[in-house]
Amino acid sequence: MAFDGAYLCKIKQEIQEMAGGRIDKIGQPARDTLVVTLRAAGGTRRLLISAAAAGAKIHFTTASIENPKAAPMFCMLLRKHLGSGKLLRVEQAGLDRVLSLVFECVNELGDRVELTLLCEIMGRHSNIILLDQNRKIIDAIKRVDFVTSEARQVLPGMTYTPPPQQHKLCPLENSGEELARAVCAGRDVPLSKAILEQVEGFSPMICREIAHFTCPEGEPTAGSLTPAQKERLGFYFEAVRAALQPGSGEPWLVRDPSGKMLDFAFLQPRQFPAEYPLERAESFSGLVDSFYASKDTAERMRQKSADLHKLLTNIRDRLRRKLAAQQEDLRRAEGRERKKELGDIISANLYTLEKGDRVLRAVDFFSETGEMVEIPLDPMLSPSKNAQKYYNEYKKLTTAQAKLQELIQSGTQELQYIETVLSELERVATEAELQGIREEVASQGYTREHREDRGRKTQKPTRLAPLRYLSSDGFTILCGRNNLQNDQLTLREAHNYDLWLHTQKIPGSHTIILSQPGRDFPLRTIEEAAVIAACNSGARESAKVPVDYTQIRNVKKPRGARPGMVIYENYQTAVVNPDQALAQSLLQK
Repeated sequence: MAFDGAYLCKIKQEIQEMAGGRIDKIGQPARDTLVVTLRAAGGTRRLLISAAAAGAKIHFTTASIENPKAAPMFCMLLRKHLGSGKLLRVEQAGLDRVLSLVFECVNELGDRVELTLLCEIMGRHSNIILLDQNRKIIDAIKRVDFVTSEARQVLPGMTYTPPPQQHKLCPLENSGEELARAVCAGRDVPLSKAILEQVEGFSPMICREIAHFTCPEGEPTAGSLTPAQKERLGFYFEAVRAALQPGSGEPWLVRDPSGKMLDFAFLQPRQFPAEYPLERAESFSGLVDSFYASKDTAERMRQKSADLHKLLTNIRDRLRRKLAAQQEDLRRAEGRERKKELGDIISANLYTLEKGDRVLRAVDFFSETGEMVEIPLDPMLSPSKNAQKYYNEYKKLTTAQAKLQELIQSGTQELQYIETVLSELERVATEAELQGIREEVASQGYTREHREDRGRKTQKPTRLAPLRYLSSDGFTILCGRNNLQNDQLTLREAHNYDLWLHTQKIPGSHTIILSQPGRDFPLRTIEEAAVIAACNSGARESAKVPVDYTQIRNVKKPRGARPGMVIYENYQTAVVNPDQALAQSLLQK
């Protein structure tokens, strides 16, 4: 991704517009993410700062992000020191990936002091650090001790040490000609790599863009550039420098041929083929916000649901091992008839046996060819008791087979249920949905209900409404968020002639099309509902997903079945491709 020092420079320019504004709120929705609400004369904006290893960034956001009920310690510390602080300025050294937000605050003695919220956007080394006026570390969202790093520690009370410098040329401080000369004087490697080695703040994508402009017919090495190509290189460096100036540059998004967001840049990229569509965004922050929106939500929910996911995964794996062992026992029990046959052969040959015999050699009269068979005997038992031993083993295996079949059926149903809950957990998008799944799991006896204050009366959780969609033909489509809600929708709220949809043999949500008097269900509405069902299932990333549909009156719940488990008949099947964009366009918020 192209969140490099150059793009950070454009974000810095947008944040600088809020200089003079004051901090209204500070939240920490995830372990390594902050949301700082700034209030200025031009309005209120929320600044998202993330130190996540896979998606470190800083930008304004319009997304609705839920905060935990109890604020983390770092968030409380920021509220204490930065509460109502005024943003004075935003600083960036060259195109370094470190941004400093300098605030004017009031300390405990009532004196005005300058505190710095330092945002290091450096991949897995990313961090958010609060510094006092003397550049001493007050605290950091990620503490780095001597065990983690011997070169650079980030601990409260220590003097802040900047990250090691890479000693590259800064495009803001050097002309295009100087940059081109440094690139050509460096290692004789492919041009994009040479640019990456010599110039500060450019991601590989921007380096490839510069190389493509310089040599559109193919990428040469830095040492083989002709004078004309060197001139083009210097010219395009100047164009990039101009795009980095305040008020210049344009936020561009690149999609792959399937429509998935691929990359972004602060200038229009030309290196991609025609089948890679380009889109211009309204703002640099808005582009990053939309690019990372779904990924950020998934990551936050992954962190918050990690304990529940681990519990359910362990239960699933244990059930699989248990079922495999039971299947093996059942396979062995299928040979019970042979035990009875061997007992009959021993009984027919009792007159030839004496106590102490270890084996019986006799004709196997159950065989079509009448071959001889050797039957092991217990020398400590009499001949008749040896026969009885085989009869007892036959009875035991017969009983075991019946019991194993029940256990396997019950275990298979439980495994299917756990897999549906795991599928729901992977699709969860809000704190309320996650809490609903936790309550469902607790109601089935897998966890104890969590109570934050045992001595106080806790409020009942707000009932979560199902996802509500409106089809292109004006039909309301409802979709359950968890298994308890699936049961509520299908068995209690839906009517006999409503249409019920579910992915075929794939964990997913129950989807209902509410019927309208005097109107048949249009094929377009059924197709849209099938797409919604596929998008809210374990096959949301697949293609050609089969979705069964039938009237509600054909859907039944077996006695004693787990939440969300139903049987149905008289159904038809539609095969659709999950389309998240279509589903989102039909969603009513």
